[in-house]
Amino acid sequence: MMNKKTAAAALALAMSSATLAYSATAAAQTIIANPQPAGVLSLSAQASAQVPQDVVTITLFHEQEAADPSSLTATLNQRAEAALREAKGVDGVTAKSGSFSVYPSTDRDGKISAWRGRTEVVLESHDFAAASKLAGKMSASMQVGNVTFSLSPEAQRAAEQKLSTQAIDSFRKQAQAASQAFGYSSYSIREVNVGHSGVAPRPVMMMQSRAMSADAKMAAPMALEAGTTTVTVDVSGSVQMGR
Repeated sequence: MMNKKTAAAALALAMSSATLAYSATAAAQTIIANPQPAGVLSLSAQASAQVPQDVVTITLFHEQEAADPSSLTATLNQRAEAALREAKGVDGVTAKSGSFSVYPSTDRDGKISAWRGRTEVVLESHDFAAASKLAGKMSASMQVGNVTFSLSPEAQRAAEQKLSTQAIDSFRKQAQAASQAFGYSSYSIREVNVGHSGVAPRPVMMMQSRAMSADAKMAAPMALEAGTTTVTVDVSGSVQMGR
């Protein structure tokens, strides 16, 4: 015969098993009672355009060699400061300092034989003619390292606003057409996401100081012609089709 302790343990075990069985049954009933909604359709739409690049960035540089880093640094700073003063007097063109480096040059024995340095000045403008003329003028003291074209934030926002309207309209037309094709008469939007993207600017010209002789230095304005940036708006989401 069971003693009191054994009987109590058996009763507790039986109650625990019954509770677990009830919980599993309730969970199964909950899943059955809340099925995934029918008539849900996932869609995506896209609109893109080639937008003319409206900003030009010109990087000018000067390289020099000297016996000691101190005098070289001073000379490079003077060259950059003079170029910045000249550039800042031109309307419609912004100028700023670019990269600056001074490093040793070694001989065959690994000993420092000289010091080399490079300083840069970066011009940026919406006015291509003004930037071109200034870069040509400054070529007497600094050489052109590279030229890039890009899309200004203002131009990109304007393009995205226009493309968003087109992409959303395409999304809605797809939803309406698909709903009718599946035998539904209407739809309602469950969720929607709108994303934007644009191609990064690309360098269009590169020059190295060793490839430019004194005769090759530019005195005339540079010929500049911008390209385009692809701006894209994506709309994705789901709709609930209805009778």
